Amino acid sequence: QVQLVESGGGLVQAGGSLRLYCAASGRTSSLYRVAWFRQAPGQEREFVATMRWSGGSIEYADSVQGRFTISRDNAKNTVYLQMNSLQPEDTAVYYCAATNRRFGTTYYRGSYDYWGQGTQVSVSS
Repeated sequence: QVQLVESGGGLVQAGGSLRLYCAASGRTSSLYRVAWFRQAPGQEREFVATMRWSGGSIEYADSVQGRFTISRDNAKNTVYLQMNSLQPEDTAVYYCAATNRRFGTTYYRGSYDYWGQGTQVSVSS
């Protein structure tokens, strides 16, 4: 089993930045891919960014390309989401997700087996 805990959310003005953290514990050596998703009120959970647990193979949603950066610290078993130029439409609960599976659609939430509890990001205009 793998446990994921997100942190770093908060309230920020439009144009500002936040850095989200996802701390992984348990059988992290079995992980293949990690991702960030987000869910705004009344909307479906949507893909934000993903990368292989070992590094590389990075993908972003079109809506965040060029503004958000996913990265990982091997020593700390932590995945980051650096969010710059935040806009009100980025307001959502952000979730960290991970999977052991090597095959699956990277932007599909059903491809991920482990989820964190989420962290709220609110962007004021």
